Amino acid sequence: MYYTKPHLIIIVGPTASGKSGLSMALASQWPAVILSADSRQVYREFDIGTAKPPLVDRRQVKHYFVDICEPTETLTVANYQQQARAVIASMHQAQKKIPLLVGGTGLYVNAIAKGLKIPRVAPHLELRSQLQSLGQLHCYQLLHQVDPEATSRIHLNDQVRTLRALEVFYISGRTISSQQGENPPDYPILYIGLACQPEALRLRIATRTHQMIEMGLVGEVSSLIEKYGVDLPLLKTLGYAEIVRYLARECSLDSATEAIIQHTCQFAKRQRTWFQKEKQIEWFPAEDPELIEKVSKRVEEFRRELCVDSA
Repeated sequence: MYYTKPHLIIIVGPTASGKSGLSMALASQWPAVILSADSRQVYREFDIGTAKPPLVDRRQVKHYFVDICEPTETLTVANYQQQARAVIASMHQAQKKIPLLVGGTGLYVNAIAKGLKIPRVAPHLELRSQLQSLGQLHCYQLLHQVDPEATSRIHLNDQVRTLRALEVFYISGRTISSQQGENPPDYPILYIGLACQPEALRLRIATRTHQMIEMGLVGEVSSLIEKYGVDLPLLKTLGYAEIVRYLARECSLDSATEAIIQHTCQFAKRQRTWFQKEKQIEWFPAEDPELIEKVSKRVEEFRRELCVDSA
């Protein structure tokens, strides 16, 4: 009797490259569950602007980490890592479903694939505000005094990482450097990447953006503002901030739409840069008409290599 050793399949790529469609196609061939690695799809009510998988797909294949938090809550990378590891472990133990980790949030993916050691210190807004009032230069000097190793990796002008490092130190009493590192999982991983030429990706992004407008993105944003107020942090993110400006009559809908397209293309470029550094990714052209067949073949080869005789 043969069985396949526990494993994980990861699908990454820039936004609008077709990750969701590919994952659903794979899930139709093998029993699988999908773990979303998208930092905004975890939030309820933020649906159209985050391009959440449609309900029909979520009913057909179990999706984890979609609609698990209120918009006023914060899901930290450490929280995500802990919960995702538990789901993967349960799939491995049952040996019935293949876990597919799918998404474009590189930090979420690395938290699982590399086993990032993440300080379990939740954001402390009051402390951050107090530190921020001191000015970036002063904060950086403070950090250099308590954690010189951190300042060797954090640029003088990087306020976000400077504040986070100080926050971790003052709350936990330990430097962020001493709490970081990697502890990769002991199971095999097949890392699939979808590559898309810039012009083709821009067309995909433009098409999807116009579809979002047609699906009611403006109404979604208007309802969110009415319920949570315009200062909700999630309303300052890509696709939402531009519509907020339109609703405030600061620009036309056409201008807001074009701004979303432009900003999404810029975001996609940053995603490509992030994932291109990961040497273990096997890249497939997103525009290849035989994409599903080729990826399916690679997955089958990978799983065949993991077959062992239980006798």
